[in-house]
Parts: sequence; C-alpha cells; structure tokens
Amino acid sequence: MTFDLSTTPLVTLEGGVLTLPVSLEAKGNALDSDAVTQMVAALDALVAGEIDARAVLLVGLGKNFCAGGNVAGFAAASDRSEHIRELADRLHKAVRLLDELSVPVVAAVAGWAAGAGLSLALAADFSVGGSDTRLLAAYPGIGLSPDGGMSWRLPRAIGQSAARAFILGNEPMSGDRAYALGMLTTFVEGDVGEAARALAVRLAAGPSESYAAVKSLLRAAEDTDLSAQLDAERDSIARLAVSPDGIEGVNAFVDKRAPEFGQG
Repeated sequence: MTFDLSTTPLVTLEGGVLTLPVSLEAKGNALDSDAVTQMVAALDALVAGEIDARAVLLVGLGKNFCAGGNVAGFAAASDRSEHIRELADRLHKAVRLLDELSVPVVAAVAGWAAGAGLSLALAADFSVGGSDTRLLAAYPGIGLSPDGGMSWRLPRAIGQSAARAFILGNEPMSGDRAYALGMLTTFVEGDVGEAARALAVRLAAGPSESYAAVKSLLRAAEDTDLSAQLDAERDSIARLAVSPDGIEGVNAFVDKRAPEFGQG
C-alpha cells in the first residue's frame, strides 16, 4: 500500500475492509463534504492499486446512514446553483468510482437513508438494513430533483413505475418493505452496522478475482447481446480456472476443505 491513510483520517483499513464514512453524527448525519472528499481520495487510490483492500464498507458515523444533503448549506450559499452543482460533481465522482471498483461494496443502511444517502446505498453491491431503517427520496420535499444516480439505479432495482411512485410520492419506506421490493439486498433483525461489517469481512476473505470478474460481466451485460455475453463468460471462466483463487477453489472443493483465497 502506497496511499497515506493519515491524509484521510475518517477512512480506516482493517482486515482487508476499507471503511468509508459518508456522514457524521455531529453534523446531523447529513452528507458530509469532508467525508465525501476523503472517500473520493481513498477510492481513487484503491482503483489505482495504492490501497490493498478486498472490500469496501460505507457507513454513517451516528445513528443514521445519511439523512441527505446539507440543506442549511444550500440555503446559505451565495450562488445556490453553483454550490449544489459543485457538491453533485463531487458526489458523482464518488459514485463513478464505486461503480468502477472490482471489490465488493457493502452499505450499512442503519436508520435514515434519504436523498443522496439513499443514492449511495443504491450504489453498493450489498445494502444491509433492518427494522430501524427508513428510506426516503427527499428531493421533492425541498423542490429539487435526484442526484447520485438515484434516477438511474432505482428503476433498475424496483421497476420504473415503483421508482416514480417512490420518488414523486416522497413517503418514507420501512426497511422490511424496502427489502421486499429490492431496494435493500439484505435485512437483519439485529445490529445493522455489525451485520454489514461481518459481511464485508467475509467478502474480503473471499475470491477477489472471481468477484472482479462477476462485476465486470454484469457491467458488460448492460450493453451487449446474449451471444457476445456468452463469449465473455467463456473467456472469463477459462481465465479464472488457472488463476490462484480459481485453482485454490477447485482444489479445495475436491479435497473437501474450506478454500483459502487470496494466498496467491
């Protein structure tokens, strides 16, 4: 690892899991500008291979994941349009980097995930919620429109009609309802933060080359036909068959033991 984590004090790396806070309790769990800046720096380094992390965990430092943008900051800006444009650009860089990652991304969606907070939860591969989770579009409530990719990801998660009704209606949704609809990938009865971290730790110990290939294939499937995708799948599985994780996984299965990935 060549990236200096002391330059991003909110960001931590432990057990192969890069933890990225998106909001701070002291700031009402609104999307925090400093946190986003540090997240972008760490994600840039991870994509560049300067951080040795095998999973990413998005968290809120407080009882909520993220209550949305700093609306008071919007109101105080001398040029609201330029202020919000700059914030959206910074958030969107983070969302693009999250989408580019080859490692799994987990979001610990405890408490409220509203506005940009919900957009970040939707950007994760795994979104873990529970009985205290509440999701809200939020944008119509302050006369604005979505950012952070919500208008792109939400219809793909729950369908166009349901996405329109959720965003335009601007009513809170419970965690169990969100899980049933497909807005959350995982629902737990216990502590959301603990469950999300346990999942991230498990994924960090998994077959990183396999995960990277799965994510690459799924991205490509958005813009390709079945025949081309079949060729891509053939080439990918053949390449992984002689990769360290692929060799270990197959050999462990034959030997009837648990695989030890990431050793090659």
